[in-house]
Amino acid sequence: MLKQRLLTIAILLPIFVWCVFALPTRHFALLIAFVVLLGAWEWAALMGLAFARRLAYLALIVAAMVLCTWLISLPAARELLLALAVLWWVLALALIGRFQRSGGVPAWMGAGDAGGRFHPGWLFGILGVVILVPAWLAVVLVHGAPLHGSALVLMLMLLVWGADSGAYVAGRLWGRKRLASQVSPGKTWAGAYGGMTAAVLVALGGGVWLGLGWMALFALTLLGVVTALFSIVGDLFESMVKRLAGVKDSGRLLPGHGGMLDRIDSVTAAAPVFVLGLLWQGVVP
Repeated sequence: MLKQRLLTIAILLPIFVWCVFALPTRHFALLIAFVVLLGAWEWAALMGLAFARRLAYLALIVAAMVLCTWLISLPAARELLLALAVLWWVLALALIGRFQRSGGVPAWMGAGDAGGRFHPGWLFGILGVVILVPAWLAVVLVHGAPLHGSALVLMLMLLVWGADSGAYVAGRLWGRKRLASQVSPGKTWAGAYGGMTAAVLVALGGGVWLGLGWMALFALTLLGVVTALFSIVGDLFESMVKRLAGVKDSGRLLPGHGGMLDRIDSVTAAAPVFVLGLLWQGVVP
């Protein structure tokens, strides 16, 4: 399993980094849209949709992306859309806490039958749009920034990957107390602290690379920590959804990693937070 994971990373990582720096934003947007649609296909599978309805669900995601592309041309629409996405992830944290305490979720997310199988409601499908589309919008917006857009996209990804790697190492070395045992038993508080530490190092390194002053560097580091925290929320939320659906992975697309949702779950929560923070700080005009 580890060999497969490393081989997949070795193949896909250089390709992704090349795309970040080589592609113009309009082409990069299409690439990220393709990734999002793969995640949406898996989300539709978690809903138990048949093939034709899964195609219809992809059409809904595409329509939402087109709508967002139009909306961001309106004054302050970017900030509003991203702020609403962040607000959702705050609510998601509350849902994770509820599941951790009682093993249950609100009725609007779905219900279990007598056999213990989870049957998502239609609002669960809308939830997939809320999770996936703002993340796509955030990544495209920051990539299109006139200064350092590609570098900021890479910094976002390094924050998420660094937080994940830091959490893994710290959890293996010092992890004792579990973070959310009913949601994801492998995650620990030590791992969370390790992930935030790694995020601090990434943000500091990125800020120095961009040549930021001390105040801007401090603000970026604080944003990096908050972004890492939300990346954990995104990971936990998908783990909760998979537990409800009774599956280990969202798919089998990526050898050693599972499905596309398993790879982008942290980014879906981290990207709106990171880009909204950059907008508020004036790093992205």
